[in-house]
Amino acid sequence: MGNRKAKSRVVGVDVGVLTTTYAVVDIRGNLLAQEQFNTTDYSNLDTYVSALSARIVQMVMDNGGYEEVRSVGMCCPGGNYLTGCVENARNMPWEGVVPLAAMLRDRMGLAVALANNSQCIALGEQAFGTAHGMNDFIVITLGHGMGSSIFSHGRIHLGYGGFAGEIGHTCVVPDGRPCTCGRRGCLESYCAERGILQTARELLAESDKPSLMRQVEKLTPKVLTELCEQGDELAIETYRRTGEWLGYGLANYVSMLNPEAIILTGGIPHAGHWLLDPAEQALETHVFRNIRGKTPIYVSALEDGERDVLGASVLAWKVKEYSLFL
Repeated sequence: MGNRKAKSRVVGVDVGVLTTTYAVVDIRGNLLAQEQFNTTDYSNLDTYVSALSARIVQMVMDNGGYEEVRSVGMCCPGGNYLTGCVENARNMPWEGVVPLAAMLRDRMGLAVALANNSQCIALGEQAFGTAHGMNDFIVITLGHGMGSSIFSHGRIHLGYGGFAGEIGHTCVVPDGRPCTCGRRGCLESYCAERGILQTARELLAESDKPSLMRQVEKLTPKVLTELCEQGDELAIETYRRTGEWLGYGLANYVSMLNPEAIILTGGIPHAGHWLLDPAEQALETHVFRNIRGKTPIYVSALEDGERDVLGASVLAWKVKEYSLFL
């Protein structure tokens, strides 16, 4: 049996609500090539998987070929690591339970692992980011939706069915706002993008105070942050209320798990102290007293455009190697 050179590259894929990003990543976490396309162009699942496979194959062939690539890791909303399926992802165009990992494996002839965004992000944060060297931490993702991942004793805690960490779908307001999951009062419906904008609209309706928000053609969390910097009282109050709700949820989470740190990722935490100050205050007010003041909140230092594909690449290294070609 001749000497065999170990494969030194994987493919990381971030299946986002709007955009799918894929990259060839080496063993040190360097992105050797990266491209993206619109997820929304493919409402048909078979067409989407065929397009993704063809694009990945072309990138692989342009960057060393199959002999260099070991496996593929994917992150996707609703992804279940234990089954390799995307299960009832409300924000994605495919309904029900979708065997996405198996479909891509069959197209490409390479091992494919799948997990949800938060789990992949946690892997990336421990390998390359803020959680490097930590064994017990929580990652919270705040963007279009809200999710989290629990890292315990150096490993992701998946739970019995693979859905541990769904903090976005814990109830903080009984009979509160409707959530995309079909329930009411979920934390996501107050702290993710849709919820933040609803809070802003409610404040505008409740008050006749002047606000620059009334003049904005399209309000977004980023625009809200800019208005806070300009001293807009209602914009500041929007993030104060959002941060307070977030702090309530974090206090429960921290009281149960006693993590070393909380790491926030996604676009929403870029609101900075407008969001984080009230969140930290609510956390410290409501957390179990024996761990009060012992759980810092960090914002991820990884680039938004790289974090998810890096995490997916870490996941790729964990799947058992399989190839139809070599």
